[in-house]
Amino acid sequence: MAPALPDGSGRPADVLIVEDDPIIAIDFEDRLLGFGVTSVRTVGSVTQALDAIAKRAPDFALLDVELIREKSFAIAERLVALEIPFVFVTGYGTDARIPPEFASRPRLQKPCSSEALEAALQVRGT
Repeated sequence: MAPALPDGSGRPADVLIVEDDPIIAIDFEDRLLGFGVTSVRTVGSVTQALDAIAKRAPDFALLDVELIREKSFAIAERLVALEIPFVFVTGYGTDARIPPEFASRPRLQKPCSSEALEAALQVRGT
């Protein structure tokens, strides 16, 4: 289970955003900081994400399914192994091809409301 913030909100303190669109990444970062998340790191590729996780495992992650020329499933596998909660983010809705092992994972549809994003932060367990 991810550490809760000192205010007892249950939100993660450190969130990793894996998103290849800088405008969307900035929007997520701004909203997460507004919710009280203390550290937000943003990367745009599988390699960058795996490096960021190796350097410091996040409390939670938002994973864009479709990155430039790659998908984020290798990151999801690493997060599962580390028991770090995450949510897939996709602009493709139910058309997003999610492997069976991740089919039950929560998803956010892009664009998402602030309420949906904040609710996603409450996801716990793997």
